[in-house]
Amino acid sequence: MTETTTLHAAFAGHVNAALDALQAAGTLPPLPRTAVAVEPPRDPAHGDLATNAAMVLAKPAGMNPRALAEALAAELGKVAGVTAVEIAGPGFLNLRLDASLWREELRTIAALGDDYGRSAMGAGQTVNVEYVSANPTGPMHMGHCRGAVVGDALASLLEFAGHKVIREYYVNDAGGQVDVLARSAHVRYREALGENVGDVPEGLYPGDYLVPVGQALAAEFGDRYAKAAESEWLVLFRTRAVAAMLDMIKADLALLGIHHDLFSSEAELQAAGKPEQAEAWLRAHDLVYDGQLEAPKGKALDDWEPVELPLFRSTRFGDDQDRPIKKSDGSWTYFGADLAYHFQKAEKADALVDIWGADHAGTVKRIKAAVAALTGAEGSPKPFEVKLVQMVQLMKGGEPFKMSKRSGNFVTLADVVEMVGKDVVRFTMLTRKPEAQMDFDFDKVVEASKDNPVFYVQYAHARIRSTLRKGAAEGFTPSAEAIDLLGEEELALVKLAAQFPRLVEAAAQAREPHRIAFYLYDLAGALHGYWNLGNDRPEKRFIVAQDAHLSGARLYLASQIGQLIRNGLALLGVEAVEEM
Repeated sequence: MTETTTLHAAFAGHVNAALDALQAAGTLPPLPRTAVAVEPPRDPAHGDLATNAAMVLAKPAGMNPRALAEALAAELGKVAGVTAVEIAGPGFLNLRLDASLWREELRTIAALGDDYGRSAMGAGQTVNVEYVSANPTGPMHMGHCRGAVVGDALASLLEFAGHKVIREYYVNDAGGQVDVLARSAHVRYREALGENVGDVPEGLYPGDYLVPVGQALAAEFGDRYAKAAESEWLVLFRTRAVAAMLDMIKADLALLGIHHDLFSSEAELQAAGKPEQAEAWLRAHDLVYDGQLEAPKGKALDDWEPVELPLFRSTRFGDDQDRPIKKSDGSWTYFGADLAYHFQKAEKADALVDIWGADHAGTVKRIKAAVAALTGAEGSPKPFEVKLVQMVQLMKGGEPFKMSKRSGNFVTLADVVEMVGKDVVRFTMLTRKPEAQMDFDFDKVVEASKDNPVFYVQYAHARIRSTLRKGAAEGFTPSAEAIDLLGEEELALVKLAAQFPRLVEAAAQAREPHRIAFYLYDLAGALHGYWNLGNDRPEKRFIVAQDAHLSGARLYLASQIGQLIRNGLALLGVEAVEEM
């Protein structure tokens, strides 16, 4: 990345320098400035940029907010390109900028290209983003899709904002569900040997996706295990079946352009003694003790017997009750194993983010408590967030959608990608906040209208590329030298484009990649809105046949807006199409 500075970064620096000047003059004491923001005002009529610096610093400085705002306004008024500084309400500052600064931002977009919006905010900190982590018992289905896309887009966003990212998938291959998988594979193995197995027994996985697994086992072992006791083949078949399912899962995720850096096995975690290490560490810090759980509410006393279990002091960290890390038979609870897994993750990362389905909401408090305990012994615990993702309802023709499928009982991700394409699936999954309910309507996601965000954004890029091709065919090329000809209506597009770097930082800080999709929709809307001006006012078209200089300026503007759309779509893992 070059050292070219975006307008957003420049004015964040100007506000900081103004505060430094007030501090040097003794007007302002040294104070933390983490809450100081520089952003566009909500109402564009109020100015081009606004800062809350006087508002957030006045109280800790022991000053009147308006008095501090007046002192800060005097400093900011000295900045080149600032045409006015206005104090609003009790101390907000609104800045008006000369048009030359916005034209210069167009050149900055061109200079930085794919790096426009890239940030050093993350300062190289390592963030572990764990997402998908579906049980390795079958293909990816649409219940996994939304979390997969949210996690992958978040990982890309964090990298763009200056973090190092570990994309991780936790393989739950130590529970009873993988024994069920092995037994299901054994049925398909016997079927491949020619046995008429009939319907797959209740309680096993019925999907056809296990047929190739059975065939591979038959080719490798012949009939050696056809009549053998389960104890002779269970571990072997489990190992082979889990490996086959992971290959299938990776292939399904690849259809969405998703690739993880690390697949961590629960079975390997337990074999390596990580849960024991975590327990020993917690006991050494008086965070695990042997005790009895309270009787479950609503149970008669003769239905329950008190059992002494190792309990994690979860209540010290805001949970409702202390949690057992082992069962009465000595095996690890799901929480105990998960606690050890997060202990392992925290060894290699400065911060952790988990993307979970909303059905796991009940376990958030306890795992947050565990991470706080395991990483906070020497001071502040490592940052850890759990993002909950709601399920997606598939719709077609106004009705819940069903299709024939290889899974046996659910709609696969591969089926949906085949029907509508990767880009439609990925962008659509980011058109609502992940905690909000979502309908995936097969009719609407392929609709060529403003109501279909992925079409609307891709069409904006295709429209720009088409305009540039047309300009080239007619002898017009983008011209940076002519951009002084751009007026207020054109510069409104630049002002929206210039928000992208600030938005990237805010979205990364909030761990909310959907903000990028929302922004792209707004930017596409502004582009289409300007385009439509030319339908009624020919002098507002991007290409004005009788004015080569003006056409060059507007084509330069269009080119940079196209660059912004490509940068945003790249973060979402969506292609910026050349034509539609």
